[in-house]
Parts: sequence; C-alpha cells; structure tokens
Amino acid sequence: MNVETPSEFGIDTLRVEFRSAETELAFQRHHLDRSRLSLRLTLFFCSAFYVAFAMTDVVALGYGHVALMLFVGRTLVAITAILGWFLIREQPEPIAGLWFVASAAEVVGMATFMLIVWFRPHEITLHAMSLCIMLIVVYVFIPNRLIIAQGIAIATTAAFILIALDKGNLTPSDALTMSMLLLLANSFGLVAARRYHRLWRDEYRVLMDLKHLSVRDHLTGCYNRRHLHDTLLPMEIARARRYKHWLTFVVCDIDHFKSINDAYGHQTGDAVLQHISTVLRAMTRDHVDSVVRYGGEEFLLVLSQTDLDGALYVAERLRATIADSPTHDGPSRGIATTASFGVLAVDFSVAGSDVTEGALIAAADALLYEAKAAGRNSIRYREWSDESAVRDVDSFPQMTFDLVASDR
Repeated sequence: MNVETPSEFGIDTLRVEFRSAETELAFQRHHLDRSRLSLRLTLFFCSAFYVAFAMTDVVALGYGHVALMLFVGRTLVAITAILGWFLIREQPEPIAGLWFVASAAEVVGMATFMLIVWFRPHEITLHAMSLCIMLIVVYVFIPNRLIIAQGIAIATTAAFILIALDKGNLTPSDALTMSMLLLLANSFGLVAARRYHRLWRDEYRVLMDLKHLSVRDHLTGCYNRRHLHDTLLPMEIARARRYKHWLTFVVCDIDHFKSINDAYGHQTGDAVLQHISTVLRAMTRDHVDSVVRYGGEEFLLVLSQTDLDGALYVAERLRATIADSPTHDGPSRGIATTASFGVLAVDFSVAGSDVTEGALIAAADALLYEAKAAGRNSIRYREWSDESAVRDVDSFPQMTFDLVASDR
C-alpha cells in the first residue's frame, strides 16, 4: 500500500475542507458519530424553542389566522427536525444525509423566522438580536459544510435587512446600527467556524500521523509486525472465511543481505530495504493487498482474493523486477540484489475452521527457506490443505515445486 503523503492533508482555503476528496470523506466518517449527536441535540433544542415561542405570537398578534399560520410554520420546523432524525439513521450514505438534514433544517428554520419578522415588524430590534444568535448556531453548532452554512446565513441576513427596511419603520441610524450588528455576527460566526473546521482537520491529520507511525515501519513505510498480528491478519482471515475467498501469503527475503551490510555499510543496507519495499508496494494492489516488514530483511505480502496462480504471477514479476533493478547508492554505484520467495495459498472455501495464523506463517516461512536452500533468487509454493497441516513443518519443502527461475 502507498504511504499517505502530506499533500493529502492540504486544506482548501475557501471551503476549509481537505483538498483530497478521499481524505475529506474519511475525516467526515471519522467524526460521523459526533456530528450526528451534535445535529440531533441542536435540532431538538431549536425546534423546542421554536414551538415554545408560539405563545409570543399570540401575545403580540392575538388569536387569529396569522398566529395560527405562524404556529404551523413553527411546527414545520419541529417536523423537519423529527424527519431529519429518521433520515440520518436510515440514509445509506450517512455523510450526504447529514448535510441534507442540516441544510434543510437551516433553510426551514430561517424561512419560518422571516415569516415571523414579516408579521411582527414592530419588534424588529428584538428580531435582530434573535437572528444574531441564530447565525452563530448556523455557523458553529449545526454540523454542515461551511460553504453551505455561509450561503444560508448571508442570504438570511440580506432578506432580514430588506424586510426591516421595508416594514420596520427604522431611522437611518437604527438601520445602520442593526446592519452593522448583523455584519458583526456573520463575521464572528464565520471566523469561529473557519477556526473550528481547521482545528478539527488539523487534529485529524495529527491523529492519522500517529496512527501511521503506530502501524508502519519507519524505514520502509510498510506495515509493521505488530499491526500484522494485532489487526491485519485476523481481519483478512476473518474476511476470507466469511466470504470463502482465497488468501495468499508471500514471504520475501533479500538474498545475502548481511553481505551487503558488511561490504557497503548499514546506510546502503537501509537504501536497499527502501528500494525493495518500494518495488513490493508498487507492484501490489493499493488498498487491497498489504505489504509488511516482517523482520530485518524479510517482508510478508498478504494478497486478498488471490489464488495460487495469481500469486505466482505476482511473485515472479517481483523476483524478476528486483533482480533487474539494482539499488542506486550514489550517482554511479548500483547494488545488485535478488530475493527469494515462499508462496502459500489458502482456499477458505474448503479450509477448516481451525487454521491458525501461526501455522499459515510457519508454512509460508518453510517454503521461503526451501527457496533459499535451493540457491536463492527462486520461488517455492504450495496450496494449504488440512491434511498436510498436521505434518511437521519441516516436511513442507518436500511437497513443493520449483517455479522456473535462474539462480544467481
């Protein structure tokens, strides 16, 4: 798998989102539970206050069709919130559903508020203060894309100012003061929202960096052995068992690596390891196969949904590429290297449920040692069978066959 680069965590200045759509989606999914909870709480309190403040309509307008119409509008806000709760839970794509519910709630809530302002213009200063609070809620407390929240807030502010100028009977100084306060509320809300959106993404980037360090080998960028045994291998075996897929293990060991260290130094040895790991990761499927640095110069490839023939094709390509591409140590010196491979393929549609991780790796390792004993720069392979699993591991090499390869 490819190592994530810092460019994937670059943030777009205007939208305050990751420039990489894949990274942004992963970020949104990481915060999905928090966003759902925040949206539910905000919708609950906002809809409750909307309905509760219906009594102010009665006090201001008396019982009549206008108060009833405003009550229907307030109730619509609550209905939108309730439908939003169900939509968030049932939506097949939760992120898009979350944004839709947030946007719908903001639009319905602001439209209803404009209706209230229209029929109660004599309280325009109180409405202006209420709108300032609502703008902060839209910017900061309702989880939505910032560019959408900003558009709804600015459109609402403009509509409110137009209604106030038309029906509010404001003096020029009052109109200017109100407009400046609304501009301040928008500016403060936007600055606060941009800061929160950036801080949340910076926090996510640091978390991913720490996760990367915990599961990756610092030198090669491959997965480390701890991640293999704690997470990767149990997950891949469980998935192969569930869907009855093939799962193949390819153990790769750099030939005569100690001699390279002794002859050229450990710095050159590190360069060889980095070169080999780059070849292994480049020639396997990103986000499907996994490359693990299992030991000093030993790598383990976990090939998902790959049978023996497919794995042998991959192993032979890797063997030939490594042999034909020396590691360049300086402008003129190339360090020729070869590698040996052990390939073990497991068909989990027929494999027994008692197959253990240790037995699989031991069998693949035994094939590698057979390849080393045969002269190196070669491949040994076999399919796993429950009958042969009960034999001693030392018997595995006797049951393997050569893949045509030159010994160098």
